[in-house]
Amino acid sequence: MKIAIVHDWLVTYAGSERVLEQMLNVFPEADLFSLIDFLPKDNRDFIKNKEVHTSFIQDMPFAKKRYRQYLPLMPLAVEQFDLSSYDVVISSSHAVAKGVLTGPDQLHLCMCYSPIRYAWDMQHQYLNESGLGRGLKGWIARCLLHHIRNWDYRTANGVDEFIAISNFIARRIWKVYRRESSVIYPPVDVHKFTLCEKKQNFYLTASRMVSYKKIDLIAEAFTQMPDKKLVIIGDGPDYKKIQAKVGPNVELLGYQSFEVLKEYMQQAKAFIFAAEEDFGITPLEAQACGTPVIAFWKGGALETINGLDSLIPTGVFFGNQSIQSIVEAVNTFEQEQYKITPNACRDNALRFAPDCFRQQFSDYVYKQIEIFTKKNSN
Repeated sequence: MKIAIVHDWLVTYAGSERVLEQMLNVFPEADLFSLIDFLPKDNRDFIKNKEVHTSFIQDMPFAKKRYRQYLPLMPLAVEQFDLSSYDVVISSSHAVAKGVLTGPDQLHLCMCYSPIRYAWDMQHQYLNESGLGRGLKGWIARCLLHHIRNWDYRTANGVDEFIAISNFIARRIWKVYRRESSVIYPPVDVHKFTLCEKKQNFYLTASRMVSYKKIDLIAEAFTQMPDKKLVIIGDGPDYKKIQAKVGPNVELLGYQSFEVLKEYMQQAKAFIFAAEEDFGITPLEAQACGTPVIAFWKGGALETINGLDSLIPTGVFFGNQSIQSIVEAVNTFEQEQYKITPNACRDNALRFAPDCFRQQFSDYVYKQIEIFTKKNSN
């Protein structure tokens, strides 16, 4: 069967691109489509150095750096891909890829990382953080997002089956599209992180410093616990704001190489995670090192971390994104950490290894092809 994979945009190697990489490992013969392709020449191995079929946005002015500003044109652009010669279309979508046009004799499967976050339940947060909460520009943005929502909902009807990256996203897909979905967890390269059973007396958090990651809350919580050391790895817009809030027991290392990050993850007493994520890769990378996680009790973390009420716990949850809640969770961890072993953390992380994803994804696609073929032959 002739297969096409449609990805939103190719500019870097991040979370959705790691999934795309494994899709192409399962279906190396698939043709690849993307609105734009600005991957550097030395970072194309993960797409097997394939030719990428791009849209007209590729040739628009300043598209390489400002492609997101072409959001109003993206629905039109993705609808221009001619996929009529393909038997199976797999969209890899967190924005508009699922909006490709397919016919009744084509099977369209969508790997949905999330319905467009900034158009649906996170619209108000997005507008406020972008300085578009009010004023003329704000109203223009609201009108645009209203149009995007209408288009996004309508194009869900063109998808035969949805795949969600977590049960949390499956609930969002149902809320937005009223469509059921199957859950296949994204691949996490846990084998790059090795088990370390001997821990040092410090806590760790690592992230890009943007507001929704709540690194500032973690820093302030540990500032209130001067007897406990926190190491923060990462950089971003909030770096200076966080730097101004921390006490002497909080060490900011800024951006660090993978090897340095890995070493700190291996040696940390626990990893702190305060964001509400759709899935969340870093808590699993920490667990792959044998390091427990203290995490906010929402989103994908509930599916990747086993709390203290589990038979084999790998972490501790806190109920609110607040300083006090983090302080209480750290104190709970120090009292109950004897229940959590490095091997339990490692074993839990291995469930999300790339080979597990490839097997589940392959089985799922071939099953859907079989069901679709039988249905259409009647």
